[in-house]
Amino acid sequence: MARLPVREEIAAAEPYGAPQPPVPVRLNVNENPYAPPPQVVESIIRRVRRAAGQLNRYPDRDFGELRSALTDYLIRESCVADLRPEMIWAANGSNEVMLHILQAFGGPGRAVSAFEPTYSMYPEYARDTFTDWRPGRLEADFTLDAGHAIGHVKRAGPTVVLLASPNNPTGRSLPLTTIDAIARHVEGQAIVVVDEAYGEFRRPGRPSALELLSQHRHLAVVRTMSKAFAAAGARLGYLAGDPELVGYLRTVRLPYHLSSITQATALAALDHAGLMLGAVAELRERRDRLAAALAAMGFEVVESDANFVMFGRLADRHGVWERLLARGVLIREVGPPGWLRVSVGAEAETLAFLRALAEIRKELE
Repeated sequence: MARLPVREEIAAAEPYGAPQPPVPVRLNVNENPYAPPPQVVESIIRRVRRAAGQLNRYPDRDFGELRSALTDYLIRESCVADLRPEMIWAANGSNEVMLHILQAFGGPGRAVSAFEPTYSMYPEYARDTFTDWRPGRLEADFTLDAGHAIGHVKRAGPTVVLLASPNNPTGRSLPLTTIDAIARHVEGQAIVVVDEAYGEFRRPGRPSALELLSQHRHLAVVRTMSKAFAAAGARLGYLAGDPELVGYLRTVRLPYHLSSITQATALAALDHAGLMLGAVAELRERRDRLAAALAAMGFEVVESDANFVMFGRLADRHGVWERLLARGVLIREVGPPGWLRVSVGAEAETLAFLRALAEIRKELE
């Protein structure tokens, strides 16, 4: 039988995805452990019912109402006053937003840089858009040195620089001074995209990169409703940036890419933003208690501004991962060798993880 004419780099690749075995405690994909409250569910049902009555029509392709609602939310959440709806873009998860960015600013003969270890989908976005992947490295403590980053960008010559803050899998956030220094260096050469998928979980007093938008028209900030908003199933990611930058993303998107149902669901969640984000402070506190408990066990723990914690250094991380799984606890084997990442779950889930890990620790002594 003749071989299908697939691209070679696709033929050799495995589809992205975290393991999904049916276990009682799943702490591997950084989901919000709390389902939307009943009143939010009812609001979603009402909005979706109205949208369903017009499914014979295409959705609003520029989703004006949703852009306005996202603008209002970001102004309140990050205390920035100079955002406008024309500065907002949205798509099916922040993954599709990132793909739009590389479709518009990457491509053949161009490159994208980020600093590893970082989100494992970044090189896949590069592959899928025929963009060269030219990563730099974080420091040994998983911080990013601005001078090192600028030196790497100078050598690599990317047209897109991706900065995850908080970073996945480390959980560290970037100071605005670092983002600003990189943005100033690459002006006229590249756009800088700050991925704030976990931005709502940052510690009080740590500002969002949204504060830098007025200074850099080549800067964009990406967010998602999957994490803090407990809406991973809705698949809604969005971006704030200069209207010209947003205009180029409109050019590469597929027609009517954001369904009426998705728009209705996101609007209902934003109607209840305060309620939806009510668990964020609780999850922050639990994250810090989780980090302290891991440190007390003797693990090295990276300070996290996200809803997960990376811990190590483990002589046999896969063995620890397997022993946890055998006890019904699923976490993520990701990041540099010797490290594991655990999401912040509900109180009972977090305690189950810590009990299981303590048992394994004793077995391995």
